[in-house]
Amino acid sequence: MATVYCCKECGANLNLHGTDLFPPDFYFEAGNKNTLSFAAVDSSKFRFEKEDKIRPFFETLNYWGIQRKRVRIKCNSCGKLVGYIYDDGPPLTNSIGQFGFGPSQVVPRNPRYRFKNKALVINSQT
Repeated sequence: MATVYCCKECGANLNLHGTDLFPPDFYFEAGNKNTLSFAAVDSSKFRFEKEDKIRPFFETLNYWGIQRKRVRIKCNSCGKLVGYIYDDGPPLTNSIGQFGFGPSQVVPRNPRYRFKNKALVINSQT
């Protein structure tokens, strides 16, 4: 049984694959509340806009900052905001981090595509 993810606003198929979906208990710095995170997306289905805000923000109790740089993901059909791209995905290398102290911001990381549940319609096909 295949899962089809569509835009809630216009009903367009977003071509997201369940094989690229991260498990719900997979840890990310920016959290996973009411979202689905994917490792890869079909870039022809989306528009990407850079967002750079300088103000305090809180993602979780232990994750906050002053400057937020992220990329907005918008549906290519209707322009509705469906999620964001974060740079806290799995490391690009097999390194254990700078000086062997574990992952850090110095280690280049894969992008994580985080979609809001309220922006998606999830259908099952047989």
